[in-house]
Amino acid sequence: MSNNAGSNTHAGAGKDKSSAKNVTPLASPSSHFQVTPPGIAYLQYSLEHEPEYLCQIRDLITKDLSEPYSIYVYRYFLYQWAELCFLAVDTTDSNKLAGVVICKLEQHRGGPMRGYIAMLATKEGFRGKGIAKTLVSKAIDLMIEKDADEIALETEETNTAAIKLYERLGFLRSKRLHRYYLNGNSAYRLLLYLKEGVGSIQTDYDPYHDLPPSAQDDPGYQHDHGPHDIHSHSIV
Repeated sequence: MSNNAGSNTHAGAGKDKSSAKNVTPLASPSSHFQVTPPGIAYLQYSLEHEPEYLCQIRDLITKDLSEPYSIYVYRYFLYQWAELCFLAVDTTDSNKLAGVVICKLEQHRGGPMRGYIAMLATKEGFRGKGIAKTLVSKAIDLMIEKDADEIALETEETNTAAIKLYERLGFLRSKRLHRYYLNGNSAYRLLLYLKEGVGSIQTDYDPYHDLPPSAQDDPGYQHDHGPHDIHSHSIV
């Protein structure tokens, strides 16, 4: 985990509220989608999709995940930010799930409005067809519409496909995180600044500060950085 999904430690702890109010919007980095493969349709998730797709989402992401997450993690995102989850479904196969992106967006203690790509996954047979780019682009565009200042995520440093995807969409590597994942792999934190001046605003933002107690017991949270630390994942 988008994947995703963040660390409890962030660069700097000061807050520049005046800078947050004087930022200037940048052009959308996702204005050009790749051509959608035949048979693929995109849905914006809503709670009415849970019976059909929640287990499919979990199975798709868990298949290649380096860290195990309970169903509570998925519900944490999907109950609060359902509109920031987009599905790619295969209309030639009973609308089965082919890809998904799960995100969140919130402001923290007067700092920037930060989007977070927690999870991104595409089914193996659908990779390399532009589905992941379209899913992320749809999420970015909606977060821009909701006045996000920046978008963050982490991905394993060995995941070159995901890194290239995000960099093509304008993300920048902001930090290398040593042995960030439970499997011992290191990661890059990537940021997409949507407004000028946002990069100078410092915050100790924790995107998982309010996870429910039932989720805190999940073994996937037990990591060097603390029990609340869930990590963005991209499987593309």
